[in-house]
Order: sequence, then structure tokens, then C-alpha cells
Amino acid sequence: MSPAAVVRRGGLALLLALLSGCAGQADGDAPPAPAAATPGTPQELEALVIPEVASGLPRVPDDALSPPAGEKLVEDVARYAADAAREREVLDDYGYRFGWERYWGSGSGPLTTVAAHQFETTDGAAAFTADLAAHEAEVYGGLLREDPPDLPAGCRLLQLDEGAPAAGVAAPAALAWCARGTFSLAVTAVSGSVESATEEVRAVVAAQLERLPSS
Repeated sequence: MSPAAVVRRGGLALLLALLSGCAGQADGDAPPAPAAATPGTPQELEALVIPEVASGLPRVPDDALSPPAGEKLVEDVARYAADAAREREVLDDYGYRFGWERYWGSGSGPLTTVAAHQFETTDGAAAFTADLAAHEAEVYGGLLREDPPDLPAGCRLLQLDEGAPAAGVAAPAALAWCARGTFSLAVTAVSGSVESATEEVRAVVAAQLERLPSS
């Protein structure tokens, strides 16, 4: 099965293309995690997505992106692919239920993104996470690391020291994908250095996983 349907190529690609001279990041702490129950709707999942990031970047309004961020149903994700009908079948094979995307940045500096997706089974979430990480590593280049230090078990990390200009990433970046129960989490940070991008990703992954149910 191909994970091409879930590769975000709308607002993220547009924002990444604008990043050429990123400043450093500010310190910050995510708010305490609420008691998490398994979401039954996209809106319940939204309540579990972190409201801010460690770097303190400003939120990008969902409707400022094209396609919009926010709620993601299976048909929304399928439309990212050239063959939406085929990709809908792929997502159904994974047991995709729904997701939620959120972005932080200004369009001319550091950028952080979070995408949380919920599946019918833990196996579906794990397979989706592994396949998406492998596909993105192929798109962007670089060495994909499984279970890297300072990230929880079940995570994968891709670090781009110089970005990936040919793929629209014009500055250093770090990308992580993690499976947690029936959830798949993707976090991307673009910053002035791969070190600061990685620090942001690790902080955001930790804060977001705390908010998601473990089953």
C-alpha cells in the first residue's frame, strides 16, 4: 500500500517555500495535559491537540492555509493525491477515522506543524506511521532513524541539516512520526538550525503524546 495520500502538499509546502532566513526559537512550556478519553469525533480530537508549541510561535489560522488545516476526514486526506479514489481505498485499508492539523509560524521564519490522526486499530496506526515516515524520508532525503534518543518508543526522526530545497524545504528541519495506540502523530519543525528544529520537535512530540490516550 502507498502512503502517498497522506503526504501534505498544500499549505505546508507553500509555507516551507517561503522560509529562507530563519531566526532562533524562544523558550516556552506546553500547558498541562488534560485527562484524555478516546475521541469519538474530530472535534473531540481537536480538544486534545496542543494549543501552543514550545518555541512560542503564533498559531496560523486554519483557514489561512490551502487546503485548510483543522479537521481532516478521510475524503479530505484522499484529495491530496492525484488519484483520490485509489487513495481513499488505501486509507480505508489503514482503518483511517479522522485527523486534526495545526500550524504555527509567520510564513517568513520558523514553522511548526502537528498532525494527529486516529485509526480503528493500533496495527493500522502503526502501519500508517511507518509507511508515511518511510515515504517522507524518500521525498526529502536523509537518514530516517527509528526509536532515536530523546523520543518515545515507536517514533521515527528525520533531520535535514540544510533542508531539502528541491522538495520545498528551504531551511533546516526536523520531522518526527510516532504511533501511540490508535493514533499516528506527525510533527515538523523548520528553524534556523537542525539543532533548534530537533529541540522543538522533541518538545512538541512529548507534549502532544501526553494529551493522547494510549489505546
